[in-house]
Amino acid sequence: MAQIISAQQKPNIIIIYADDLGYGDLGCYGMRGITTPNIDRLAQQGLKFTNAHTTSATCTPSRYGILTGRYPWRQKGTGVAPGDASLIIPLERGTLPAALQNAGYRTAAIGKWHLGLGNNGTIDWNREIKPGPNEVGFTYSFIMPATLDRVPCVYVENHHVVNLDPNDPIEVNYKQKIGSEPTGKENPEKLRMKPDPNQGHAQTIVDSISRIGWMSGGHSALWKDADIAGDITKKAITFIGKNRTQPFFLYFATGDIHVPRYPHSMFRGKSGMGLRGDAILQLDWTVGKIVHALDSLGLTKNTLIIFSSDNGPVVNDGYLDGSVENLGDHKPAGVLRGGKYSIFEAGTRVPFMVKWPGQVKAGKTTNTLFSQVDLYASLAKLTGQSLKEGDGADSFDRLNALLGKTAEDRPFVIEEARGLSITKGEWKYIAPNNGAALAKDVNIELGNLPQPQLYNMKNDIQEQHNAAEKHPEIVKELAALLERIKEEKK
Repeated sequence: MAQIISAQQKPNIIIIYADDLGYGDLGCYGMRGITTPNIDRLAQQGLKFTNAHTTSATCTPSRYGILTGRYPWRQKGTGVAPGDASLIIPLERGTLPAALQNAGYRTAAIGKWHLGLGNNGTIDWNREIKPGPNEVGFTYSFIMPATLDRVPCVYVENHHVVNLDPNDPIEVNYKQKIGSEPTGKENPEKLRMKPDPNQGHAQTIVDSISRIGWMSGGHSALWKDADIAGDITKKAITFIGKNRTQPFFLYFATGDIHVPRYPHSMFRGKSGMGLRGDAILQLDWTVGKIVHALDSLGLTKNTLIIFSSDNGPVVNDGYLDGSVENLGDHKPAGVLRGGKYSIFEAGTRVPFMVKWPGQVKAGKTTNTLFSQVDLYASLAKLTGQSLKEGDGADSFDRLNALLGKTAEDRPFVIEEARGLSITKGEWKYIAPNNGAALAKDVNIELGNLPQPQLYNMKNDIQEQHNAAEKHPEIVKELAALLERIKEEKK
């Protein structure tokens, strides 16, 4: 790999990280209801993985894993973060963007952050907001602080809220109502879509959609949901253009297809599959715009693009937006069982593809077992960086697998939902868990059982036949391996 680097400028690196996109939600993974030509083209021109995994079945921990190279369950506070959470990435640890920055890269985080800001349990949104992305390795950031359904619904560029009027200060509270802004619970007549009464998205209304949490002030800074994809895509393209003469790393985390789904009018009503399908069309458009920018600037050949998702799919996740009624026969998880929040495969097995002209053979598919936690060590290797002891502690150098130069599996993959599982070779072991078996509000099987589960992922990818009783020796082996890894101090 050193020969690659010495033969040309270090490659630009772009990670496009979709939100709640399922294994079956793209044309190149079997979607038939709508078309996703721009994302499909990445697979056609690069390498498609069919056995790639996030670390977790929800968004905050997956993002922590990809940027730190460390399993999120090793650290407290890595569950789904509220909108006013403190930064959960330890400042003393190395990160993927910091490693690339050390290699001479300009680095940017654009889009959804959801890893906390500040360090004292409270954030003053009206002053300099730090630490955040810029303190963990990004030279530039333009972010939505949390999720689209959580206040504050503002952009933060570097350390400041964008377009904030100092005479209209922002206040945020997740414990009690503040201010006099209308809420979904008290003022349903002001809503463009109703929240699911069982899921708690009925607090402060922003852009005619009620959110989680209470917010007052900041009216000039509030985003418009229909404009988010366009806003962050413009910022991404601007960053690419400004840094076209030097190596850059772009971590582009889209808001699509997370709730609330309210895409631009270019896409609303166009999929025939409700707002969720429309949001997939918008996501595909976003990818097309970024790829077109690279083409226009002559950067395509020297840019490595990685596309994936933070976890599996969910249809109703807080809003009665018609996505369930318009789903038809589409299966967002494809052939997989479960979905977002689930320890079954659909929670963490996600679309994953890599394009790098001349270095990654086009049109190939691999079933190599791969984890997003390995991107830290793999990209550090690509750019000639050595990790310090303790940095990226769970990240393996899987560069050859990432580039399609080997079909060798990762030794094992650990996945997290409300419990843990470990996959080694063809066997997946799910540790006993007394949690609920079904998340009724979102209609997703969670995979929790009080007894061990063992599935053969070669012959039973749908996880229908628990083989734990037939193969107690494999259960014992994988349970012991999982416990050993859990006990390691990293």
